[in-house]
Amino acid sequence: MTQEFIDDMIERFKNGKKIHRKYAFQIVKAVKDIVYAEPTMVEIGVEEGTKLTVCGDTHGQFFDLLNIFNINGYPSETHAYLFNGDFVDRGSWSTEIALLLYAYKWLRPNRIFLNRGNHETDDMNKVYGFEGECKAKYNERLFKVFSESFSALPLATLIGSKYLVLHGGLFSDDQITLDDIRKLNRHNQRQPGQQGLMMEMLWTDPQTEPGRGPSKRGVGLQFGPDVTKRFCEKNGLEAIIRSHEVRMDGYEVEHDGRCITVFSAPKYCDTTENKVPHPDIKPMAYAQNSILSMM
Repeated sequence: MTQEFIDDMIERFKNGKKIHRKYAFQIVKAVKDIVYAEPTMVEIGVEEGTKLTVCGDTHGQFFDLLNIFNINGYPSETHAYLFNGDFVDRGSWSTEIALLLYAYKWLRPNRIFLNRGNHETDDMNKVYGFEGECKAKYNERLFKVFSESFSALPLATLIGSKYLVLHGGLFSDDQITLDDIRKLNRHNQRQPGQQGLMMEMLWTDPQTEPGRGPSKRGVGLQFGPDVTKRFCEKNGLEAIIRSHEVRMDGYEVEHDGRCITVFSAPKYCDTTENKVPHPDIKPMAYAQNSILSMM
């Protein structure tokens, strides 16, 4: 993979064109092998002179992803990106987003990090558009390879031993620790199912009330600020960073600063007027009218 290939691919996508099927297969297969070898919880630091940008759901909004890159900088050796799941579904450019993120992952495997979201799953892809889109633009075989690659994606990223980034949120059991995530063999369970640690990492949401409650989604649960506080204290964390829900300003800080939601699809599904954050992270900050600096 080269930057020149990626630049040409971006221009083709902007003009409504595709890349050749054989290149699409090569990209997805290569990245499937890369992410399969990564741990379930990737652990990274932010070196002096570099920065890291965390992006939430992009949901097939290809031009909004390009806008993030144009505002904030494209991935480079000094600028890493972490995409926190839900690259696909809902938006009609999901294949283009997935191929672009995968191409960058192949080019810069230690500068692009990809967490799995609840939409990187077969049942969601069938209902919310990615399966049909991928088959229409390429073929069924490419979708199957994408599906295999989605099931290989890590479920979380730990930044500087202080910030846990995962798509959904926290757990039904206070005894869960970072070591439980490290030990989770995601390769034994391709799809998250209706219960268990993987499902909760992909599906849960914060609530303002203490304790835990049923999920409005019908899958997973909701967790309160006391749950977040106990988890962070038990595991030596400053905060968790999650996505999975629309936020009108593109991000929201909750649970006394210990739970940060970042969502990167502006005007989500053309039904909301939510903004995308300008995610200028040094190593991590979300800027709208104010900046939250961390680490």
